Amino acid sequence: MRPESYTRPEYVAAFRELAARIAASLTDVAHSALPIHMYVAGGAALHFHTGERVSVDVDATFSRRIALPDGLDVAYRDEDGAARLLYFDRQYNDTLGLMHEDAQDDSIPLALEGIDPGVLDVRVLTPVDLAVSKLGRFSGQDRADIAALARRGLVNESNLEKRALEALELYVGDTRRLRGTIASAVELVAAITSKA
Repeated sequence: MRPESYTRPEYVAAFRELAARIAASLTDVAHSALPIHMYVAGGAALHFHTGERVSVDVDATFSRRIALPDGLDVAYRDEDGAARLLYFDRQYNDTLGLMHEDAQDDSIPLALEGIDPGVLDVRVLTPVDLAVSKLGRFSGQDRADIAALARRGLVNESNLEKRALEALELYVGDTRRLRGTIASAVELVAAITSKA
């Protein structure tokens, strides 16, 4: 996946700078431990898929435990000249939300100029896995993000429901709230895709 023309170049450049700083911190890592895979979720992934919404933070996990460098925030100016800041969210955790067990394996490589994928392989969750990841919290922003994916034709009610229910099979505890959330999200997506 290459950043498409609908993404905002200023945001992509800031994201690329964050990734470059992480990659630079891996120069002394044993070759046998490379590449380190970086799995991008949240608003950053949404932006690469849809061009909508620029997030102030980057939600990502890695294939290995790494000591992240300092300075993982990048100041930039958006297309209107307004000052913006993009930072790496060190608190992001994908273990408490809904996530399919194959989400990382199915993620899409993101080609970023100047980033060697043999060192840092930056990957973005697929649109359907990104939508599933938003079902655990299902805030207003999460609903809007799922709707954006549906408007672009990147998710539909059947693939969302199937992937979410498969993800739910690996969870323990009272899953009634999540089942209700899945049903609500499927209705939301169905309403959008029926108008297309």
